[in-house]
Amino acid sequence: MNLSLAVSVFVFIFVAELPDKTALASLVLATRYKPLVVFTGAAAAFVVQSLIAITVGGLFSLLPAEIVHRAAGALFLVFAFFMWRRNEDEEKAEEEAEVKKEASFHSGVWTAFIVVFLAEWGDLTQLATATLAAKYNDPLTIFVGATLALWAVAALAIVVGNRASLLFNPQLMQKIAAIIFAVLGVLLIVGVI
Repeated sequence: MNLSLAVSVFVFIFVAELPDKTALASLVLATRYKPLVVFTGAAAAFVVQSLIAITVGGLFSLLPAEIVHRAAGALFLVFAFFMWRRNEDEEKAEEEAEVKKEASFHSGVWTAFIVVFLAEWGDLTQLATATLAAKYNDPLTIFVGATLALWAVAALAIVVGNRASLLFNPQLMQKIAAIIFAVLGVLLIVGVI
């Protein structure tokens, strides 16, 4: 593995991912779920997306971006709806709370995975990863550098989102997160992002 290439890829992908909708999605998800839950789902999605970029290279760019963005936008709207309606005031017995906690962990990981996977599909950093893999013909180095950069940005966004949820009323943060997801969904559907 070429360490200097891995560092270059890391820096390039990190900077490109910072202002991205995927980072915003991770930040918003962290206002609803525990940081480990969001990071687990996001990290898994980034691994899959990086593998796709490395394996398929530039072929996935042939998919109609409009369809991918609209599907992602619709999913963001669905998540926004469920975030808005979530009722955290329900109290259950301790055994039921443990079952719900386990289900919540799995559903949170799955939610984070789907949101990040769709938001990253056909994204600049995924295309850049595919291009770098084709250019340097060193898939392992490109995979490691790109994936670590995506994880770093997600972790940063998750910490910010989690801190915001601790400083502000959780119900208010959930409503704000729902609104942000709805706006992102609409922007994806109309093709602005």
